[in-house]
Amino acid sequence: EVYLAPGSRFDKSEAKRGEKPYNHMILLAKDREGYHNLVRLTSKAFKEGFYRKPRIDRELLSKFGGGLVGLSACLSGVPQAYLKNGKLEEAERAAREFEDILGRGNYFLEIQDHQLPDQQRINGDLIKLSQRTGIPLVATNDAHYLFRDDYEAHDVMLCIGTGKTVNDPNRMRFGGPQWYVRSPEEMSQIFTYAPDAVARTSEVAEMCNLKLPLGENHLPVYPIPQAEGDITVDEYFEKVVRLGYEKRRETVWDRMLAAGTLRYSLSEYQERVSREIAMIKRMGFPSYFLIVWDFIKFAKDKNIPVGPGRGSAAGSLIAYCLEITDVDPLQYDLLFERFLNPERVSMPDIDIDFCVNGRAEVINHVTQLYGRDSVCQIITFGTMASKAAIKDVGRALDIPYADVEKIAKLIPPPIRGRNVSIDQALEMVPELKQAFDSDAQVRKVIDIAKRLEGCARHSSVHAAGVVISPKPLEELVPVALSQKQELTTQFEMSDLEKTGMLKMDFLGLTTLTIIDQCCRTIRELHGREIKWSEIPLDDPKTYELFAQGHTEAVFQFESTGMQEICRKLRPKSIEDLSALNALYRPGPLDGGMVDDFIERYHGRKPVEYITPEMEEILGNTYGVLVFQEQIMQLAQKLGGYSLGEADLMRRAMGKKKREEMAA
Repeated sequence: EVYLAPGSRFDKSEAKRGEKPYNHMILLAKDREGYHNLVRLTSKAFKEGFYRKPRIDRELLSKFGGGLVGLSACLSGVPQAYLKNGKLEEAERAAREFEDILGRGNYFLEIQDHQLPDQQRINGDLIKLSQRTGIPLVATNDAHYLFRDDYEAHDVMLCIGTGKTVNDPNRMRFGGPQWYVRSPEEMSQIFTYAPDAVARTSEVAEMCNLKLPLGENHLPVYPIPQAEGDITVDEYFEKVVRLGYEKRRETVWDRMLAAGTLRYSLSEYQERVSREIAMIKRMGFPSYFLIVWDFIKFAKDKNIPVGPGRGSAAGSLIAYCLEITDVDPLQYDLLFERFLNPERVSMPDIDIDFCVNGRAEVINHVTQLYGRDSVCQIITFGTMASKAAIKDVGRALDIPYADVEKIAKLIPPPIRGRNVSIDQALEMVPELKQAFDSDAQVRKVIDIAKRLEGCARHSSVHAAGVVISPKPLEELVPVALSQKQELTTQFEMSDLEKTGMLKMDFLGLTTLTIIDQCCRTIRELHGREIKWSEIPLDDPKTYELFAQGHTEAVFQFESTGMQEICRKLRPKSIEDLSALNALYRPGPLDGGMVDDFIERYHGRKPVEYITPEMEEILGNTYGVLVFQEQIMQLAQKLGGYSLGEADLMRRAMGKKKREEMAA
């Protein structure tokens, strides 16, 4: 449904008394052309026509009407609004105009019946209008919820959204429980006088054969500096990587080689980087790496602290050569296929941490480089969690605050970061179950809250996600304006990834800001220049702090649960810390793997392997499967898998897809 301005979308003046500054209209995409036009229309509605609602106008509809089917909508549709006021000729003129814009056969007049007097009165006029114009009728139901018995929950949700209570006589409300998805049988019974209009809903559906363009990657081409001359992106990518390789060799590997601490030969490094270059070229991702390399280089040139890398990207030697990460994957046996799998081509995903104070400057650099219309942040939807849903419902039902708070307090706090649902709480908390069974008011609050739990409550801007497009975003995905007038996508993160758009996570990490401030303070007070990236990883005093659980403000080690495990393990190396970080997850904690690891670490429990071949892979984690790379290595060694196949198995295990694992 779109909002249609009565005149120009640019006219933001107040409407005349009794008139709305917009009408309703239904637009459906018949095909890919229609989809892209719908994307453009909804984007421009926000960017150009927003006045109370995002609005399009007839000019936009004329320009981007190809591939669309239009329906006249509800009582707020243009023809219906005229008919309500007895203006049949104006209604006819408007209907013919929309048919001319969209093309004959692509515009329909809607008749609806929600037992509203105005609707029932003008349905006869709509039938006459159809007969006069030849524009076909279609019978629809204005569905605002799925089932009839969702009516009360929807009514409460309206109150929550408008800040009213159900007892407010002036609040927004729908007239009865008819605003759901009616069955074909119900529609036929209601519109016995217009059977063709009921049947025509199927015809309209048949007109829409859109297959969304999923699986296509929309990767911007990195703008190569003019000074490089006539050079392709692939060639420039390899040049930058080779230069980065030489820099790492001179500053890191040659020194480690001289000290006898380099675990692999330089020829093995050379072979690995060449293999990664070839694979990245074959998968079509040189631009991706150059884009990331560019904005990280910008940040470092501006002295904006950047994190050393996180996630699977640390498995790429090229990422290390480009200084995207500061972790040598060969030194820690990290696998490239864990990051990029040639047997499952999907967009790379590198999360980058920036100092909180410099994040906006990096995003601004990206925006200037690729264009303001091609870069934006990502929308996210806040949903109603169990406790909040109960409070919202209680407030909307006008129940005293103390009574609602008493119910809400019975919902347990999140368990390891996951909210406890209302159904789970009813099983876990006998007092809540007793109140639900014995108190009608409590039961009503909980029943409605259960229906609303998980529903979107508001939209906001994702804390980290940024999209970079090869062309203006509105040509590929719909965009909107946030409350702060920031350009955002209309698709949330998960949906956006399916469209093949380049999504980057620019994470603002307070830890980096604190470290940077500490380094500045040391320089100012003591005159010592400290590069935190060069601090040794084997300092005994530091590990003693970890062993004592003094990890406040240490990223990912500051929770009380992690502090307790640090005290139990008493880590002595960066590898120990890595293992703890990997193990501190719900699965290993619930499955006893953490306790098993600690007992084996201290020699209180024997280290055992199912087969001797596993010792080479699991030896440094005392026979416990800790890292996902170990799963891949075991699949390769014991099952004869390629690393690409092993990664597919790892993904299937992580998502508990039994069919894929069995295959």
